[in-house]
Amino acid sequence: MKGAVSSLLVPFVLLALASSLGSAFDPSPLQDFCVAINEPNDAVFVNGKFCKDPKLVNASDFFLSGLNVPGDVSNAVGSNVTAVSVNQLPGLNTLGVALVRIDYAPYGGLNPPHIHPRGTEILVVLEGTLYVGFVTSNADGNRLFAKTLNPGDVFVFPIGMIHFQLNIGKTPAVAFAGLSSQNFGLITIANAVFGSNPPINPDVLTKAFQLDKNIVEYLQKKF
Repeated sequence: MKGAVSSLLVPFVLLALASSLGSAFDPSPLQDFCVAINEPNDAVFVNGKFCKDPKLVNASDFFLSGLNVPGDVSNAVGSNVTAVSVNQLPGLNTLGVALVRIDYAPYGGLNPPHIHPRGTEILVVLEGTLYVGFVTSNADGNRLFAKTLNPGDVFVFPIGMIHFQLNIGKTPAVAFAGLSSQNFGLITIANAVFGSNPPINPDVLTKAFQLDKNIVEYLQKKF
């Protein structure tokens, strides 16, 4: 009898564990919608951000235009990310999704290696040819999963994994990506490591990257 009780408890324990793990991500909505608002005097609920009184919500809270406009790629990496998170579209609050448009300069436009700490990303190519990939965790041997994508192709970058996209075509490229968080976050590896404020002690980076200290100091000045 005791064994039977134990076997019955297993599914409930697993369900409890799954629930506790799930709470680490964006919470499920507690109402039909919760439009973000910056003025607390007009707010009635709190769920991640202050929420607009539902009686004052209108269609504009769920609307954003401009993703048809190419981003400026005349920068050092040759790419531009136009985000549509809760900060740009208040109606996304509590809904656990976001969107980005990514523009890449011809041949060499790069969305550098980066991490989204709070969201899985699914990317679809609209124009151009991209080489994309992500690297798994240390425990999985830091394996690289990479593909060359053409218009209509889709690739998924799991939450928290370092990933990138590189335009390997001779024409500009455009991609759209959905993310599983209203505020997915962004950590660009090179910027974070070599451009931190205040700077990381060069001795740390010299040993970590197995580089000459002069190179590390040069990279820190560059970022």
